[in-house]
Amino acid sequence: MTTTSTSRPAGQRTQRSWPVPAGLILLSAIPLTAGVLRTVERAGGPAVLPPDDRFSSFPVALFVHVLGSALFALVGAFQFVPGLRRHHLTWHRRAGRVLVGAGLLVAVSAVWITLTYPGQPGTGQVLYLVRLVVGPAMAALVTLGLVAIRRRDIPAHRAWMIRAYALGLGAGTQVFTEGFGEAIFGTGIVIGDVLKVAGWVINLAVAEWVIRRPSRTPGRRPVLMGRRVS
Repeated sequence: MTTTSTSRPAGQRTQRSWPVPAGLILLSAIPLTAGVLRTVERAGGPAVLPPDDRFSSFPVALFVHVLGSALFALVGAFQFVPGLRRHHLTWHRRAGRVLVGAGLLVAVSAVWITLTYPGQPGTGQVLYLVRLVVGPAMAALVTLGLVAIRRRDIPAHRAWMIRAYALGLGAGTQVFTEGFGEAIFGTGIVIGDVLKVAGWVINLAVAEWVIRRPSRTPGRRPVLMGRRVS
């Protein structure tokens, strides 16, 4: 009896992993596009979005938030490609440094916007208070991820950074929770706030599922060949 080992070709595994970053980038595309258009408008560009009187002059906090969010969403998405992590370790480390800096920019600028600019029309105190929690929480998660990797604790680093990424992509999920939620439950300040908060809750729930699910690292499966030995 002889045995051989078969596993999925590396190219096939890589191709199957690309839908994940593609989906994450698409999820972040709508809020990022809106933020870029608003920033360009306040810098003297064309007005494409409905007027927003909250930003009477060039909003530095919004610019920082959009820049950090773009880096965090795009660079973070590619960290979910196993092939890049395994075969391009230098890239993974450099991208991780960018991700930490961008994540802290997102968290700090989110609190900055919340405290210094009027609330978005149609939102209330529930969302205001939750935003003041989400920003520091995201900064704490990124910091814990950094501490974990400096200690060479890879599982903890992965878990903290996935949670931080989930919070960072909250605005993308809110597009769907608001859209579908308002169609079902109607509109209103409290309802709108709850539906926005649901975006973060859903993302964190998915993050915990990703963190805790059994590893599916491609292994080698023995295949029996030849005649059975009796």
